[in-house]
Amino acid sequence: MTNDRAVARLQVALAAFGLLTASVVGAFAVGLVGAPSVVAVENRFGDVNQNRTIINTGLTVDNPNPIGVRLGDSTVNYTVLMNDVEMARGSKAGLRIESGNSTLPFRTRMFNERIPPWWVSHIRNDEVTNVTIDATVRTSVLGNRSFDLDQQQEVETDIISAFASDETRPVDGPSNPLYDNPVLYINSTDAEWGEVDRRTTPIPMEFVVYNPQLEPYTITEVGYDISMNGVPMGQGTTDETYVIPGGSTETISTTPTIDNRNLDEWWVSHLENDQRTTLRIDFYARVELPTGNEIRVPLDRLTYTQEFETDIFGTRNGTDTGDGTATPAGTSTPTPTPTPTPTDDGLLDDGTSTATDDGVVDDTPVPGATPTGTATDDGLLGSLTRAQG
Repeated sequence: MTNDRAVARLQVALAAFGLLTASVVGAFAVGLVGAPSVVAVENRFGDVNQNRTIINTGLTVDNPNPIGVRLGDSTVNYTVLMNDVEMARGSKAGLRIESGNSTLPFRTRMFNERIPPWWVSHIRNDEVTNVTIDATVRTSVLGNRSFDLDQQQEVETDIISAFASDETRPVDGPSNPLYDNPVLYINSTDAEWGEVDRRTTPIPMEFVVYNPQLEPYTITEVGYDISMNGVPMGQGTTDETYVIPGGSTETISTTPTIDNRNLDEWWVSHLENDQRTTLRIDFYARVELPTGNEIRVPLDRLTYTQEFETDIFGTRNGTDTGDGTATPAGTSTPTPTPTPTPTDDGLLDDGTSTATDDGVVDDTPVPGATPTGTATDDGLLGSLTRAQG
């Protein structure tokens, strides 16, 4: 008898729970209860290594209802694009949305092999990157509706313009009784980006050089060495000889070239340095004297050092909430739109992750001179400096 009463009470409880669930779902369906919507998304870079970069995301959802809901058939789809280069994509299912504003934390893996294609787009776009964060909540509870939030962030750098200079700089060679120092003067310098491709980033440069001696000099070689945050990025020499008569000038051309295969290693250093990078280009010249002797002349006064910063998500100087979630930032308007069920196009390893997996979403990679510069007016860049040896 006791067991029969317990079973009866359980049946009543289950029936009441079923009625409540049906009522809530029905209220959503007919619009009597407000539909949850995305109101903000914030991203920060997390751990980074040689192969991948973690993006920590806080997706803020507004639930206008007095009770929280678990939307088992709902998913969050999330994409990061930089100049239309897809950097990362993730999806998460089984959402628990509390009443009011709540932040859903999850992480996306970005594979560092996406950095070279982005770099190419950044240089081709005059050192401007448009970062797009596209987040969408889809749920069948609300009749296959979706709530989208797009955030835009512009990142601008100024890496080589400060190399252009009309400053006259003396160049001393090793002490030698055969000539007087300075052995040369550099009267002006200029640089521009060349035709960047997936393998290389060339930087064509010109130096106007003056020979103050009476006899002609022959410059047989100009060499360069490029580094970014100490990471070797390229080295090479010219293959042209220049004869500079005494008392005259000559324009010397060289094209320092960044090896794009090293950009993923640079990217790690850039994030570990709080999105700051120091680009350095060192030069030297081999000069043949009238006597036939050849000397190697370090062009220290030509050394180019430029610092640049980025703030990819606009949160570099912000603070975390301390519990792994992010404080909402930015303003966007969520737009509900009917949408079909998303399909896996190969960017995700298993399409979705469960609500209990700690929010990690795995992705599969897509194939694929003035001494002081000026900060950009959007505050993304700090002081740009040029140092001479």
